[in-house]
Amino acid sequence: MRPFFSYLIPFSILFWSLAAAASDYYEQLNLKPLPQSNLLASFNFRSNTSLSQFEAHNFRYFPRSLGQVLQHVGIRELHLRFSLGRWDAESWGARPWDGTKEGGTGVELWAWLEAETDEEADHKWLSLTNALSGLFCASLNFIDETRTTRPVMSFQPEGDHPESTLANMQLLHGVLPREVVCTENLTPFLKLLPCKGKAGVSTLLDGHKLFDASWQSMAIDIRPICASGEECVLQIDQAIDMVLDIERSKRPRDNPIPRPAPGHELKCNGSKPYHSEDTCFPKDFVQGQDWALDQVFGKGIKGACPLTDPNIPPVCIQAPHSRDIYTTAGATEIKNPNGLARCYQIPSDADFSFILPHISQDGEDAARIPTDIVTPETPLLYAERSFTGHGYERGGVRTILTNPSPDTEVEFVYMESLPWFMRIYLHTLKTHIEGGLRSSGDVIEEVYYRPALDRVRGTQLEVRMLIPPASTVFLTYDFEKSILRYTEYPPDANRGFDVAAAVITILPSTSPNAPAERQRTSNLRTTTLLLSLPTPDFSMPYNVIIFTSTAIALAFGGLYNILIRRFVGADEGPKVSVGGLKGKVIAVVMKLGSKLKGPKGKVE
Repeated sequence: MRPFFSYLIPFSILFWSLAAAASDYYEQLNLKPLPQSNLLASFNFRSNTSLSQFEAHNFRYFPRSLGQVLQHVGIRELHLRFSLGRWDAESWGARPWDGTKEGGTGVELWAWLEAETDEEADHKWLSLTNALSGLFCASLNFIDETRTTRPVMSFQPEGDHPESTLANMQLLHGVLPREVVCTENLTPFLKLLPCKGKAGVSTLLDGHKLFDASWQSMAIDIRPICASGEECVLQIDQAIDMVLDIERSKRPRDNPIPRPAPGHELKCNGSKPYHSEDTCFPKDFVQGQDWALDQVFGKGIKGACPLTDPNIPPVCIQAPHSRDIYTTAGATEIKNPNGLARCYQIPSDADFSFILPHISQDGEDAARIPTDIVTPETPLLYAERSFTGHGYERGGVRTILTNPSPDTEVEFVYMESLPWFMRIYLHTLKTHIEGGLRSSGDVIEEVYYRPALDRVRGTQLEVRMLIPPASTVFLTYDFEKSILRYTEYPPDANRGFDVAAAVITILPSTSPNAPAERQRTSNLRTTTLLLSLPTPDFSMPYNVIIFTSTAIALAFGGLYNILIRRFVGADEGPKVSVGGLKGKVIAVVMKLGSKLKGPKGKVE
């Protein structure tokens, strides 16, 4: 095998900013208040190592355990996701990082491998999933050929790869929608960090808070980056995003049970027309709500990580400059010129926290509360997916895709990875458009379909679509449900089977006048689906086993007695004397009986 990444040459494209690429390690926490008492916390950790040091097994900030796996398997680019919950795009707006660090519910993995044949790529893929399964305490080893696809249009390499090696690179994608993400996946994630969760913003990562979030995602991205005139580096980008309920997070751990507030303490929105003494519509808690960093996460930051880049502030919050924020001693505030955010440099030898005081919604402060909130950005596309039909024989899938922009069309690739027991009918794939000037036939531009093989591979469907402005497209198709062997059902078969989320890749706009967010690729995932299949009565095997065992025991016992036992006449058999305890008892009874009767004689 050729040395890992030894073929890379400098490129003229600078993928990331020069400041981030030049530093070997930095970490940052971005906080963004969301409507209805929610808070988006985005943790980002990035480490760089030169390819020469990586080839020499000189692991400084790059985790050795993960680097050895990459070198052994020959991975050129790796992306791993652990996700749980649902992102509420209508209330929370656009996804963090444009959705590029988001995965479907469960575990999602895709990687580029250097392999000349499909068999070699499958062998490396199997080695990779087994190694990552042990490293992250996850069931990645269950990503077999039935759960593996080879996307054609949906994913593109994010790193800098020379043209000579792109021909031998193969992309494989696998997903486990049934995997439950928990604390045992967070612990290996923290061990990959240089400060191991003992210092810096990673000290806030606690399993009780992370997995109590309304939505959370853990991401690991490994890719080569080549800046112009500089040596290529191998970059690992770790990110954790979570949406916390501020009111729920502020509850004390020793008394977490929520209790309804008295009627006179309810915060009602009196501007609603149906507001009355017995009808209350809650106010937006973000408006002037008080909270502290150590209240939400249960503890403060244990000083800055001494290995991080000192030029990058570790904590940032999106709050207008008009909002008062009080910090602990030793912190330095850096305000953003846009007036909507600020960052903090924190000391390495002291704990850090900040407090947002309560703003009264009465009197003079009530007039400035509406300008005290950063409005969430509108996403480029809304997507929702659901099952249609009824019964256990056939069904359908309907996906609703909405373009909220009034003047810009959206082009994207829609990819479905379906299990083999969902046999779709491709001729039923249809689109229906509402609110646009374009006909339904012009929405679909290209379709890639790879049919499933029973117990060998799943169905892969990729559709390239273009939605006009202010339009909604309904994408539907029908499918048939297969009957499984009874050994192929999970222990909780009546719960159903999880169908992986659809992956939507929004392509960058080709217009030179497009805004910055439209000139880069963004992603989003739909929710997973729960498919009900014909389920046998698993109590019947037990009943059959008990019935047949009883019948065999009765039949075998009678036949065995007939074949083995010897039958003779009573006069032919030996005389059996009464002996033992039974004989003694009979003798004693007879003797007592004779004494009681006694001899009967005549008396003169």
